[in-house]
Amino acid sequence: MNDYFRFEADFIESMRCIPMGVRCKLDTCGIKLKLSEWSDFTKEERDQLFELPCFEENDIHAYREYLQKLVQKYTQSLPDDLAVETQPAWLDSTQVPESLQEKAEALHTQISLDQWRALTPLQRFALIKLSKPSHESKNFPHALREFGFLF
Repeated sequence: MNDYFRFEADFIESMRCIPMGVRCKLDTCGIKLKLSEWSDFTKEERDQLFELPCFEENDIHAYREYLQKLVQKYTQSLPDDLAVETQPAWLDSTQVPESLQEKAEALHTQISLDQWRALTPLQRFALIKLSKPSHESKNFPHALREFGFLF
């Protein structure tokens, strides 16, 4: 799952924004990381957060502990918790989330179930995140294009 997307290219070198690979891990381990907290970390620490595994229960626990220590190191407080979904939509290849489909249709495209299944979990995560009403969705069309839904 440690891939950067082309739509992240404008900030990936500096890591001034939190890349989708790390956002996915944050959702997995249940930590809400603020951009200001992310910005406090060194480049090496940000790279480490991107590279560390966060799939198995032990990895998830270790990732969470490491991240909590980092935030505490710079802010003297623990990061906020985030509810962890037991069945996240990005891991469900049996149905395309309706809200995502609606957002894609607004751009005159759609995502078939076969196309959804062909995406990696991280690609599905990115599309779901970028399609949320609360998210600045300027990268949503770029992600659709990168994943082959827009031309």
